[in-house]
Amino acid sequence: MATIADVARLAGVSKATASRTFTRPEVVTAETARRVHAAAEKLGFVVNNAARLLAGGRSGILALVVPTLDNSFFTPIIAGAQTRADAEGYQLTVVVHPLESASEIPAFERLRRQADGLVVLAPRGSDEFIRAALGDAPAVLVDREIEGIPSVIADSSSAFGALVAGLIAAGHRRIVYLGGPAGSWQDRQRTAAVRAAVAGTEAELTVLGPYDSTIAAGIEAAAAVRESIPTAVVPYATALGLGVQFAYFVAGEQPPLVSSERAIERALGRDDAPAIDADGQELGRIGTEMLIRRIAAPDAPAGRVHIDVALDLGRALSSAALGDAEAGAPRS
Repeated sequence: MATIADVARLAGVSKATASRTFTRPEVVTAETARRVHAAAEKLGFVVNNAARLLAGGRSGILALVVPTLDNSFFTPIIAGAQTRADAEGYQLTVVVHPLESASEIPAFERLRRQADGLVVLAPRGSDEFIRAALGDAPAVLVDREIEGIPSVIADSSSAFGALVAGLIAAGHRRIVYLGGPAGSWQDRQRTAAVRAAVAGTEAELTVLGPYDSTIAAGIEAAAAVRESIPTAVVPYATALGLGVQFAYFVAGEQPPLVSSERAIERALGRDDAPAIDADGQELGRIGTEMLIRRIAAPDAPAGRVHIDVALDLGRALSSAALGDAEAGAPRS
């Protein structure tokens, strides 16, 4: 196996110069870099990324911080971040920190010192608390915006607003929005969007919550949903909607129309319910890419990226399907 000394000998440079070509390319001339890279290619020399990062005073570790592992929304984000980190020679570690309580700070500070940077999902803590927790560490927020911190979000609030507008256009007049976890930044955006979609129409919107993004919480919410006699339910998270439907079925009742994710609808053999799909892998990939750029250029302006969220209204938003929904709605 070729070594850095072999590359240096073939390129006609010192071992230190060959090493700097890979670890600090800005300090060598273009001609020197060309000869070293040509020699490395000819010899089949592979750069040790971990050694390269350590030589630059870095640990080679990126941290992905999530508030919980109970919410399946985070799973594809982790996958996307892992793929991007691997491509750049970084090790990704996943750590659970809700970032809501001062008791978390000592452990979080240890993490901050050990990692080169952080990709952070912190939906509930206050802006001031999260700023203080991050300090001056390179960091990127995912699905949350705070002034002065780079971020990438899925524009789900627009999709939720468009979904409710589609429900109203199809004739739905009793709509329930099942809110997400207490203090959730995205829940505030989605609640505002669905309220705006209903404003000035004849539709009645009932906002319930807060609820955790779990099936158990959806089962718990079903009683309050039933009291509202809705024809359509728009849950903050798919798991909430599944829990509501399960509770109705167990009670021997037909649930109202409930929005979901398209993958869930396909698994159930349905194409009638509307579906909202955020690309979690893209969120993770872009967030990690932004972080790597932030590490390289910490003084660059904090950027914000919004990615589109797919909305499929489904067959259910036809007048015929609405008639079925009205007929199947429970009555008091």
